[in-house]
Amino acid sequence: MDRIPIPALKSSSFSLAASSREEKLARNLSLGPIKLNEIIKDARREGEGDNAAGEDAGGGEEGGVPEEASEPDLAALSAEIDAFLAGRGGDAPPSISEVTLDKFASAVEQEMAQSEGADDKWATGEGGEAPTLLAAIRRIAALASALTANHAEGATYTIGVHRVTGVLHRAMTFVEDEFHGTLESASHGGDPGSATGRSMKRPPSFGHGGDPDRCVLPSSDGGSGAGAEPSPPFPPEIVDRLRTMAETMFAAGYVTECTQVFLVARRNALDAAMQGLGYEKASIDDVAKMPWEALESEIATWIKAFRHAVDAGLPGERDLCSRVFPDEALGRAIFVDLARCAMLQMLNFTEAVAMTKRAAEKLFKVLDMYETIRDAGPAIDAFLGADSSGDDADEGSGSGSGSGSGSASDRIGSSSGAVADLKSELASVRSRLGESAAAIFCDLECSIRADAGKQPVPGGAVHPLTRYLMNYLKYACEYKDTLEQVFREYHRPDADEPDGGEGGNPFAAQLMEVMELLHGNLEAKSRLYKDPSLSSIFLMNNGRYMLQKIRGSPEINAVVGEAWSRKRSTDLRQYHKNYQRETWSRVLALLRDDGVITVKGHVQKPVLKERFKQFNAAMDEIQRTQGAWVVSDEQLQSELRVSIAAVVVPAYRSFLGRFAQHFSAGRQTEKYIKLSGEDLEAIIEELFDGNAVSMPRRRT
Repeated sequence: MDRIPIPALKSSSFSLAASSREEKLARNLSLGPIKLNEIIKDARREGEGDNAAGEDAGGGEEGGVPEEASEPDLAALSAEIDAFLAGRGGDAPPSISEVTLDKFASAVEQEMAQSEGADDKWATGEGGEAPTLLAAIRRIAALASALTANHAEGATYTIGVHRVTGVLHRAMTFVEDEFHGTLESASHGGDPGSATGRSMKRPPSFGHGGDPDRCVLPSSDGGSGAGAEPSPPFPPEIVDRLRTMAETMFAAGYVTECTQVFLVARRNALDAAMQGLGYEKASIDDVAKMPWEALESEIATWIKAFRHAVDAGLPGERDLCSRVFPDEALGRAIFVDLARCAMLQMLNFTEAVAMTKRAAEKLFKVLDMYETIRDAGPAIDAFLGADSSGDDADEGSGSGSGSGSGSASDRIGSSSGAVADLKSELASVRSRLGESAAAIFCDLECSIRADAGKQPVPGGAVHPLTRYLMNYLKYACEYKDTLEQVFREYHRPDADEPDGGEGGNPFAAQLMEVMELLHGNLEAKSRLYKDPSLSSIFLMNNGRYMLQKIRGSPEINAVVGEAWSRKRSTDLRQYHKNYQRETWSRVLALLRDDGVITVKGHVQKPVLKERFKQFNAAMDEIQRTQGAWVVSDEQLQSELRVSIAAVVVPAYRSFLGRFAQHFSAGRQTEKYIKLSGEDLEAIIEELFDGNAVSMPRRRT
C-alpha cells in the first residue's frame, strides 16, 4: 500500500507557513497526545464563533465533545474501529466520531507506553493470534489509510486524521527502533526483548529520501566494536519477530525507513565481523602513505576478511534477507544493496593498492589479491547470479507488502543494475591488479639494465643480483598459472617485446627475456675482473647457481625448458676449461721436459733448479690468491678440486720422481723441493675456501 499521507500539520518542521491554529495543532502532535477538547473549541471559535456544545459524541456528527474523556478501552475501541473499517465496502459506509478516533489513538499510545521495556510485547498469543501491540499498530495503520483514502472523507475528519496519522508516525518510530534494536541485540548475542530507549547509533531514516542506489552507510561511531566475532545465525524466533515488524512497517507504507534501518544494522554487523578479523577501513591516502611492511600485513588481513565475507558473511546475509522479507524480489534487492556497499568498500582497498608505486617486492601480494578476487568469482556468482536476470523486478511491485511504495519498486527495479555494477567493479579491480602484476614483472628488465655496477664481487662469488633474481623468478613461477593468465589477458607488449612465439605464452617469453638479460649482465660483469681465471670462476659460480635454481624448481624448469638448461650446462663446461687453461696450463708447462732440462742425456741442474723455483712460486701464488676465491656450491667446488688434482698431482709426482735424485740430500733438496705429492693435494683441497694463506714450508 502507499505510504499513509501525513498532512503538513504533522510536525512543525514540515510546514513553515502554518497558521497559529495549525502551529498549535502541530506542536501537540509532535510533543504528545493532543488535547482534543481545546483544539475543537479553538477551531469553532476561529471558524464559526459557535460556542454551543453538541450533546451526542457518537454517530459521526460534528457534535460536542465531552470535556473529560474516560480511560480508553482498547478492546472496545478496536471493535468499533474494525466495524467502521469493515463497513466501508458497502453502499452506505458508516461514520465515526472524532472522539472515538481520539480515544483509539490515545489507547494505542497507552499500549505503546505500557509495552516500553517489556520482553514479551512481540510474543504471539496462545492461539497464535498477533500480539496486542502489533494488532493495535496495524489497526491504526489501516484506519489512517481509510481516513486518507479520499479528500472528501479527509475533510470530514480533519482533526481526527491529524490525530491518527500523528500517532501512526510515532508508532512507526517505535517499531523502527525496536526493529533496529532487535537486529543489533541479536547480532551481539544480547537480550533482544526491548530496544526502545537504547542509544540508537544510526542515522535517522524518517525524512530521508529513499534513493535505492545510495549505499546506506552507518555513522562512524555505529556498529559493534573491534574484536567482535562473526555473528551466528539468527534464531528462528528472532527472525519471526523481525519479519513481523517489517511487515507492519511495510503495511503502513514505511518501506524506505524499514529497509534503511535493516541495511545500517547489517552493515554494522559486517563491519564488526571484519574488525574481528583485524581488517580496518583505510582510505587511498592512508594506503599510499603506508610503508611496504605495514601494507603487506594489511593485504594479508584484507585477503582473510574478503574470503570470510564471500564464503560466510554475505551468504548469511542473503539468507537473513530472504527470511525477514517474504517478498522474494524485495528481499533480494535489499541484499544486493547490502552486498554492493560491503564489497565496494573492500574493493576500494584493492584499488588503492593497485595505484601505489610499482615495486618488485609487491608482485606476490598483488597476485595474492588477484587470485582472491578471481577465485571468489564462482561464490559471488552463486549468491548474486539469480539477481542479475531482473526477471522478478516487475513482479515484486505487485505484492501486498509495500508494493505501492515508489522506493520499494525502485529498489527492486534497480537490483539487476546494482548486480551488474558490482560485477563490473569486480572485473575492473581484477583487471587493475592483473595489469599491475604484469607491469611489475616486466619492470625486472629495467632493474637488470640499471644494475651496471663497476665494482666486481670479491672472490668471484655469486652476484647479489643473481641471487635476488633467481629466487624472485623461482617464487614467481609458483604463481605460473596465474601469471600466464595475467599476461594473456592484461599485458600489452610493446613492439620490441617478445610475443610468446608460436606457443603463445607471453609470460614464458618474458621470463626467458629476463634470463637472457641476466646472463648478458653477468657476462659484462665478468669483464670487470683483471684475472681471466677469476672471471671464469665468477661465471661458473653464477651459472651454476642459476642452473641449480632452475633444476630445483619444477615450476621454473617447466617454463625455461631442458634446451635452455643444456645450453647453460655447456657454458659451464666451457668456463671450467677456460679456468684450467688460464691457471694450470702454465703450471703444467713447468713440469714438462721440453728438451731444456735434459740435453743429450744430461740433466741441466741450473735449469732444473729454476723450474722447481718457478713451480714453487706459482703454487704459492695460486694458493695465496685462489684460496681467497669463493665457490660456495659444494659440488662445483669438489668438481674443480678433483679436476685440478687429476691433472696436476700426477704430473708433479712424475716430475718429482724423475728429477728429485739430482739434488743432494739435505739443505739443497729442502731449498728446491718444497712440496711432496701429498702437500700439493692438500693445497688443492684448500682452494676456493675464501681464505687467503701462503704455501706452507713442509715436507713429508
